[in-house]
Amino acid sequence: MKPKTTQIIGQKISTWLDDQAIAAWVFLAPALIVLGIFVVFPMVYMVYLSVTDGYLTLAGVRWVGLNNYVRLLKNPDFWQILGNTIYFAFWTLVPSVIFPLGLAVLLNRNFVGRGLWRSLFFLPSVVSIVAAGLGWRWLFQPDGIINSILRLNPPLAWFNDPNLAMTVLILLSIWKQLGFNMVVFLAGLQAIPQSRYEAAELDGADDLAQFWHITLPGLRPTTIFIVISTVIFTFRSFEQVYVVTGGGPLNATNILVHYIYEQAFGIFDFGYAAAAAVLMLVAVLGLVWLQIKTSN
Repeated sequence: MKPKTTQIIGQKISTWLDDQAIAAWVFLAPALIVLGIFVVFPMVYMVYLSVTDGYLTLAGVRWVGLNNYVRLLKNPDFWQILGNTIYFAFWTLVPSVIFPLGLAVLLNRNFVGRGLWRSLFFLPSVVSIVAAGLGWRWLFQPDGIINSILRLNPPLAWFNDPNLAMTVLILLSIWKQLGFNMVVFLAGLQAIPQSRYEAAELDGADDLAQFWHITLPGLRPTTIFIVISTVIFTFRSFEQVYVVTGGGPLNATNILVHYIYEQAFGIFDFGYAAAAAVLMLVAVLGLVWLQIKTSN
């Protein structure tokens, strides 16, 4: 080993072992241990499980290589589930960006009762998704409030029609995500310097021109964060499917996380379920990487 290389390595080791570095590692150790046990280890074990048969039998697990991934990609049900997930994510995403942005712009103005309205719109974000799902299932029953308002004869069978059942799930997810995205947009609006709007007013720009040329460009990092976080929220959605539709009818509302749950805890095919989970993990990590790259 060259003397210069040895010197560089020695300097790095001395940097890692100085008093400040040791103190930092001591303070970080509890959090790192928790992350290792509850985040890193399950992820590593999931990847390992995806290349085994994954059945919990007395014979133990057997190495099967990429067979689970091949089974997954050849299974028509998986492609239907993936299509459902993308459809669900897209139609949840678009309103979950547009409506909160409009609400944030309105609630960023000064008027009496602004704080109350902000709290009311944020309230769905703190409601348990299971409780909300039960409430929405009750609302859309054949004799529920929604059909009473629509006054159709015969009443709509929301959970027996594939398109209507998916519509209910999408509406519930939009309602759930509305308040969180609104608050994030509000924070982004308040980070835009007020001097830009004052200069635009002096130049004669109306409200629409200010929104298009100042507000939207100023909210670019916020919008990227909201888009990616909303897509991740839809990808990991499970409770509303489990509580409201159970994945039916005809698998029309079954999405990826619910499908993984069915394969793992319904028929105990843990290897196959782990393979699907690994593919979802790769997709989510790709979205996180995209957010980091586009935010810089």
